[in-house]
Amino acid sequence: MTSGFSRLRREDLLKTACEVIAEQGFGHTRTIDIARAAGVSQALLFYHFETKERLFAQAFTYAARLHMNALDDIERSTSTPRERLVTLLRLHSPAIPTEGWRLWIDAWGEAMRNPELEEISRRIDTQGRLLLRAIIEAGVECGEFDCRDPDGAAWRLFALIDGFAIQTHVHPKALSRRRVNVLIREAAANELGVSPEKL
Repeated sequence: MTSGFSRLRREDLLKTACEVIAEQGFGHTRTIDIARAAGVSQALLFYHFETKERLFAQAFTYAARLHMNALDDIERSTSTPRERLVTLLRLHSPAIPTEGWRLWIDAWGEAMRNPELEEISRRIDTQGRLLLRAIIEAGVECGEFDCRDPDGAAWRLFALIDGFAIQTHVHPKALSRRRVNVLIREAAANELGVSPEKL
């Protein structure tokens, strides 16, 4: 019973840490900020996570796990390749305002100096890209898509999505979210030889 409660408490603390970091950034977030937002003492935070760096790394790991679970759901889906592609593009869409993108963008910057964050972010990127490639390959095999280079297409589409995510969060007035969605759909359609309306 105690360990179950402790697990729940840790999950709550990690969720709150992600929310605070997404709002304030890694560089501006203090442990006291997270403790206050969670309604606990700093002592309890350090009891669970020992150091600020460990707390930040585990918070990002928690967010990464949620994202990878969503990718696993798409991978296990029995939907058509086109339907799985639409779901994957929606999951990664920078046009949907989420705290998740702010967290990822900030984590990329931190990952240049933090090997643990670099490893986690690389693992997420790799899983998403390989899933996209597998969906494209399945679509080519069943005749839904026409793509000679599924691996290259996956790289290009994810690079485009990441770039638009940075633009929409750092320069929110540069492009409307609707325009971002249209541009991503058009790029995916061009890569896969389908009509944008099908995506």
